[in-house]
Amino acid sequence: MASEFVQHSDDATMATMTADPVVQHVPTSIGGHGHDDVLRFYRDHFVDAFPPDFEVSDIPRTVGPDRLVDELMVSFTHTCEMPNFLPRVVPTGRHVRVPVVAIVGFSDGKVASEHIYWDQASVLVQVGLLDPAQVPARGVEQAQTLETETIDNALLPSWR
Repeated sequence: MASEFVQHSDDATMATMTADPVVQHVPTSIGGHGHDDVLRFYRDHFVDAFPPDFEVSDIPRTVGPDRLVDELMVSFTHTCEMPNFLPRVVPTGRHVRVPVVAIVGFSDGKVASEHIYWDQASVLVQVGLLDPAQVPARGVEQAQTLETETIDNALLPSWR
């Protein structure tokens, strides 16, 4: 992660990977398969495609012999094009905070696969592209309930 988010280096990122890695951002089906595709993805669509206030903070991490599961909180203001989170969406200037899960597979001490998940409906609500009154989706409340470990059941009318 330091190669991606601190050094902003596609070469340093690729040095941590196997010869045939897979990177997939599942909600948008964006990433790459194989060294050349993954390098192209990182170089052209990821490493420098974040707003200046982009932050990643750890929640818990689970480590196994050949797999890592990272729960993360991602926050940013949508001030630039972000092909991985919001492909084809003109910057809205709105702030987003969303939980992200990264499942990283290893082979011989190198990254073999990264599958990254988040709730795209929550992101779309937060940037104003999806009306939460029309669909069963939450915006920043999703992140807030995870951070505070409070359940509000707001989508269950009978709960009130």
